[in-house]
Order: sequence, then C-alpha cells, then structure tokens
Amino acid sequence: MIIGIDIGSTITKVVSIRENTVINRVKARATDAVTSATGAFGKLILENDIDIKDIQKINITGVGASRIRGNIFGIETRKVDEFSSIGIGAMFQVQRENIVIANIGTGTVLIYANKQKITHIGGSGVGGGTILGLAKKLIQTNTFNGIMDLAAGGDLSHVDLLLEDIMETELSFLGRESTAANFGKILDTAKNEDIALAILNMVYQVIGMLSVFAAQGKGSAGVVVTGSGSDNPIGKKTLDVISGMYGINFEFPAYAEYTTAIGAGLIETP
Repeated sequence: MIIGIDIGSTITKVVSIRENTVINRVKARATDAVTSATGAFGKLILENDIDIKDIQKINITGVGASRIRGNIFGIETRKVDEFSSIGIGAMFQVQRENIVIANIGTGTVLIYANKQKITHIGGSGVGGGTILGLAKKLIQTNTFNGIMDLAAGGDLSHVDLLLEDIMETELSFLGRESTAANFGKILDTAKNEDIALAILNMVYQVIGMLSVFAAQGKGSAGVVVTGSGSDNPIGKKTLDVISGMYGINFEFPAYAEYTTAIGAGLIETP
C-alpha cells in the first residue's frame, strides 16, 4: 500500500492506493503543516483499520510538504512535485491524457498533462482564498458554509452590472443577463446574500475564462476541474454558463478534490 498526502495551506488530503486503485480518502484541517499531515494520516489509519506494516511508502506534496523533515512515523517518506501530482492524478481519474486541468484551491493552477510531460500553463491568485478574504471583509462571514448559505438567496442583478443594464439587445453570443462588470452596479439596498453570490460568481468567472483561454491555446475541447474548489455547486453553475457560451466542457472527476494526493501516491520514486 502507498499513501499520497497533499498538504495544502489550510486542508490536507490523504489517500491510500493499492495496485493502482484508490482505497481510502480522508481530509483534515489545520494551520500547521506537521499537525495537518500527521493528523490526516492518523485519521486515515484509524478510520480504516489499516495496519501500518502494510504501508510501503508515503509520498507527500503541496505547499506544506517542505516543512516535513524526515519520515512520517518511521515510514519511508518522499517529497514529490505538486504540478506533476496534479497532472498524473487528473489523467488517472479521467483515464486519458492530453488534458487541460484547472486545479482550484486557495488560488488556481492551470496545467497541461500527457504521459511525456506535465506543463504548468499558468494560473491565478484568484481562488478559494479570494472568496474567504472578500467575504470576511464585505459580509463578515469567513466560512464556506456561511457563504454558500447566504449566496443561495442572492440576486446578482443587485450587485453586478449586466449587459441588459447598458444594452437593449444581445451582444454577439452574449445574452442580456451576461455580466458586463463584476460589482459594477452594487445597489445601496444590496444584501449580504447578493454580495455572497457576487463574490462566488466573480471568482468562478475568472477561473472559467482563464480555463477557456488555456483550453483554446492547447486545442482542447474541455477542462478537467480538480481541487477543493471543484465541488462548489454555485461555482459549477457559473462554469456551466461559460461552457455554453464558449463550447468548452468542464469535467468534474468523482474524487476531484483528492486529485493531487492521488497523483502524489502514483508517482514513482527511487
């Protein structure tokens, strides 16, 4: 059995892999990398009755991996490249290569992957951290559950400037309800619900458009969406709208948020 660990800035994900099959998945939250990694690993062991003697090695990656020195609980532990982990994990999940990947975490990373090479296309500082930071300041909410609960009752037209506000007809393939400017028409009567929805919409519009540009540049008809931000229902709706406008399909693997940990576990190490 091999363990793959993705140590993020706030959340650590751990998977166990046997014979190229993902057996178990857990995640844990902690601000300290060592606490997060060992805590998530311990949680995996205890919750799934894993005998530690069955573990051959542990592969770790992510922003917190550099803070882990030496082996974890005496098990051979290797650091592996994060971009390679994302690419390998995504190809494993969708069972094909030559794919563009948008990995949404605290920020967003764009990657092109095939069996010969994993290429970092670019990325953006816009991601989950943007949502939390803006929500904390604008609506005094700093939990994703709180933001999502508010956004469910929001109305974008109270915050965003829409094409229908400035035009009487559609513009090319853009409908009149399309965004002309994020936060460009924030009303004095806008509620926290409206602002929460507008924050989510803006972040996923940025991610969606960057993903479209990346896919078009690589001649791809789709983008594989991975990372913690891949499982956001409001974000998915925003990406669906962008998909309809530009003909780029956004694909969400079954265990998308564990993609990096899966890829880390699958990387061959000396």
